[in-house]
Amino acid sequence: MESLTSQLRRQALAIFQAGVAAADPYQAVKHHLHSEGVLLAIRLNDGNTRTRRWTKIHLIACGKAACAMAKAAQENIPPHLLATAIAVTNYENATTLDGIEVIGAGHPLPDAAGLHAARRIFEIAGDARQGELVLVLVSGGCSALLPYPVDGITLAEKGATTDALLSCGATINEINCVRKHLSQLKGGGLAKRAYPADVHALILSDVLGDDLSAIASGPTVPDHTTYADAVTILKTKRVWDKIPASVHKHLQQGELGNVPETPKAGDKIFDNATQTLVGSNAISVKAMLKTAQDLGYPTRLYSGHLGGEARLVAGQWVADAIAIRPPLALLAGGETTVTLQGKGLGGRNQEMALAFALEAQQQGLTGNWAFLSGGTDGRDGPTDAAGGLVDAGTINRMIGKGDAASLLANNDSYHALKLSGDLLETGATGTNVADLQVLLIVPEAENRP
Repeated sequence: MESLTSQLRRQALAIFQAGVAAADPYQAVKHHLHSEGVLLAIRLNDGNTRTRRWTKIHLIACGKAACAMAKAAQENIPPHLLATAIAVTNYENATTLDGIEVIGAGHPLPDAAGLHAARRIFEIAGDARQGELVLVLVSGGCSALLPYPVDGITLAEKGATTDALLSCGATINEINCVRKHLSQLKGGGLAKRAYPADVHALILSDVLGDDLSAIASGPTVPDHTTYADAVTILKTKRVWDKIPASVHKHLQQGELGNVPETPKAGDKIFDNATQTLVGSNAISVKAMLKTAQDLGYPTRLYSGHLGGEARLVAGQWVADAIAIRPPLALLAGGETTVTLQGKGLGGRNQEMALAFALEAQQQGLTGNWAFLSGGTDGRDGPTDAAGGLVDAGTINRMIGKGDAASLLANNDSYHALKLSGDLLETGATGTNVADLQVLLIVPEAENRP
């Protein structure tokens, strides 16, 4: 007979998998594209449909889900309309697709293959003509996969600038502001290159809040930041003197108006550029809530924008769980952070799971429970695990094998959870909508279906 702990673990995994399935890139594209005779129709987020008698369609897909999204689009585009098709993804997700040029590239560190891919996309977009459609399929990882620095700046120099910003604790929005002003594709650059052709983007969001200008650094949408903003960020963060001279020159020339700004709202190049959000962390959390309810749990959203230091978030979650009356499913979506203080191996989801198990023991969380924290792309940090799935017995299973607190202090959550048998291993999922968390807690004597 299945134990209560095993039931909770099985159900927590099923709820997480429902969230991942809701971000399935193939089905997301299928849901938003269909043929109407010899025409292609695109479903918009407001329920309306965009269609036109386009003479050619150029298909550009980029991100961790590029191959699945491109395959779905290809199957829905009338064959006589599809002129070109390219998919750029990370090496792990690259697959052979008939009729589609697939390029594997570096992620999270951009490489020469990504630069080659970016040039190919720049070329394809530039070949599009009025009356044709550039259909862009965007998913997580696209920004790193398509590095295309402006003339006069090398890939290494742009990378050094990004590294300087990362080392000083700049936010992702601050990093994106600078990168957009050093790129030919980001910050509306792809839409600018494709003009006067029509542009439509189907977007699988890996950004909390779904700011379209932040997803993949907004290649098809207006950019509200300026060269002056980029310079201010670099100086305020005290890294201006650490970046290459070529970057100094370009940004300063931009401030003076000698280099064109990134395209802004109201620019004519966006007159025929539209977008559809086809998947997101919020959509996945909604799917998890429904699955938990279907399993019979009273269900509550813990947070739709979970953030902060992973181990501190875990401690607060345990404290909040102690104050609730079980049974209950507490669900969340978001993206926490880890401040590295040790030399171990892990990721933010593994660290949160290990910290939760330790805090549950230290704070005295009673009842039966299972806690899961996982990355929807199936990869958490530089490991082969998606995250962790822990329960009330996790710390005891480590006794005699390793000290959980010491391993956490060394940021070695991967090896800690491996010792207890609590790594969440899903393999690459082919999608990415940030992270999902599940806490199931029931009274000691209660059994679940």
